[in-house]
Amino acid sequence: MAIAGWIAGALGLGAAAVLWARNRRLAAQVKQSDMLFELSSQMYSATLKQVLLQQGAEAVKRLVHAEKAAITLAGETGGGGLDETGAISVPLTARGRQIGVLQAAGKRGGSALTAADRELLDKLSGPLALALDNALLHEVSEESVNELQLATALKERLESELQIAGSIQLSFLPTTMPSANEPFDVCALLKSAKEVGGDFYNFFKIDDDHLFFTLGDVSDKGIPAALFMAMTLSLLKGKMHPELSPGELLKKVNDELCLDNAQLFATIVCGVLQISTGEAVLSDGGHCTPYVVKAGGEVLPIRLAKGIPLGSFPDFTYKDVKLQLERGDKLVIYTDGITEAENARQEQYSTGRLQQFLTQTKDYSSAEIIDALLMDVFMFADGAPQSDDIAVLCLTRR
Repeated sequence: MAIAGWIAGALGLGAAAVLWARNRRLAAQVKQSDMLFELSSQMYSATLKQVLLQQGAEAVKRLVHAEKAAITLAGETGGGGLDETGAISVPLTARGRQIGVLQAAGKRGGSALTAADRELLDKLSGPLALALDNALLHEVSEESVNELQLATALKERLESELQIAGSIQLSFLPTTMPSANEPFDVCALLKSAKEVGGDFYNFFKIDDDHLFFTLGDVSDKGIPAALFMAMTLSLLKGKMHPELSPGELLKKVNDELCLDNAQLFATIVCGVLQISTGEAVLSDGGHCTPYVVKAGGEVLPIRLAKGIPLGSFPDFTYKDVKLQLERGDKLVIYTDGITEAENARQEQYSTGRLQQFLTQTKDYSSAEIIDALLMDVFMFADGAPQSDDIAVLCLTRR
């Protein structure tokens, strides 16, 4: 009986030892689980990549008691990984793709990292990889937002500068029309396809009996065309005087523009009206054919001696053509933004439609002709975007 009791006691102690060891393992597992949860929660709360890399390395050291830990992201250079023999490497995979590698080496106390340590690091790698991937996406999003803000600021700055440029361009154009007491009526309009453009016009009295007028089209659009337009208008106004014919004026301006080698050119029609007699002298620089609307409604094309556009090449002689405007006659000059305006079917407004329109305008004033012409062109385009600058000038002898 004594021996049986001793055996039973011995067996009880062994069972207790087994139970104690199992409880110890369970406690360690619970502790590890709590630590994994704590570390994962910390990483999920972080959004900055550098913070996560630092937190992740510290989490590895705490979890497996590693001496060293490193996280290397895919595509990054410059080191940062561990090269020591015996380092555990665990891939960081998020959303089906590997974004980096987690490494640990040298366990505190001198022992080696075990398969159980690798298993723990595998469990940590999931939430760490997802948090890092979110941080990378956040970083890309922040960069995109910053780039968008910079682009928006640049766009607003450019729009502001273009508005200023447009205002400067308009300052070169006449702002007042003739009074009702004048024996002539002249009106012009410019509508650029962009904020600034290359079409231009001008008119002014040279003296009490002579009116200068011009309309042209630079070969480009935007700021370069606007600068060339401003230079052309300045030269036209600066060099014109009563003893100079329109053809002589164009020769002087052309020679001056050719000196600058601006790689641009401008088609142009300019003329001088003798107010008392109605005689007009015109000269052409490769521009669209003007029209006269007679007082009775007949529409006549004006066949000018064709010249070259301003700025093409120097030493060209432009010819003058005389035209008699009777009372009630209207001279209409325009740019090809009118005749080449297109609708959605890519049909052009054309000179034919322009002539047909002008046959209906014998009783219109200069301003009424221009307003009605623009409306007719826009109705023809039927919503298609304006692709070219538009300028029109109408001179009526009252």
